[in-house]
Amino acid sequence: MEPFDAHSAVTLPREFFARGTVDVARELLGKVLVSRTQDTVTGGRIVEVEAYLGADDAGSHAATRGITRRNAVMYGPPGRAYVYFTYGNHHMLNLVTEAEGVAGAVLVRAIEPQIGIDAMIARRRGVQVARLCDGPGKLASALGITLADNGIELSSGRIDVLDAPAPHESVIHSGRVGLSVGHELQLRFYLAGNGYVSNGRIGPRPRHRVLTEG
Repeated sequence: MEPFDAHSAVTLPREFFARGTVDVARELLGKVLVSRTQDTVTGGRIVEVEAYLGADDAGSHAATRGITRRNAVMYGPPGRAYVYFTYGNHHMLNLVTEAEGVAGAVLVRAIEPQIGIDAMIARRRGVQVARLCDGPGKLASALGITLADNGIELSSGRIDVLDAPAPHESVIHSGRVGLSVGHELQLRFYLAGNGYVSNGRIGPRPRHRVLTEG
């Protein structure tokens, strides 16, 4: 596990996110996601993401008749956090993309813990490091992210995405995890061979839902 100096790193500008969702998703791999709660700083290297597009993407929250109370943040401005609650006990962190008025977001599915690991372990009640953040609900819990973070600017200091060197691993794409529809689209991206990527099953969500994370 490589150390990372969050104090000297540069926050990604809003312009990074104001682009096509798929391009942003791929280029987020290797960047460092950081959460600051009071005096606690936690975070890690992004190793797995999923892209979610507009109304034509059946798996997206934007696949509705327009803007709703739930999906409004997806329509911009870019460079904000879109957080929602699912399965009765999981928060999910997405990073808003595209030009304002166009729906798009990247779900952060897994990170490699690098900053504030002891605090993350405490939040996850003693879970081993390898399993701390290998799923979207797990990483939100480890980073202390809740619905209170929905809509905040990523450069606000509460949640940041920091620039970092391009990953040395190859980027793999696949279908998305845990969806009833839209799972077949090749919009999941992850770093090959990285031990912190989730083990989520690709394909349709089982009819009898099991409350586990992908």
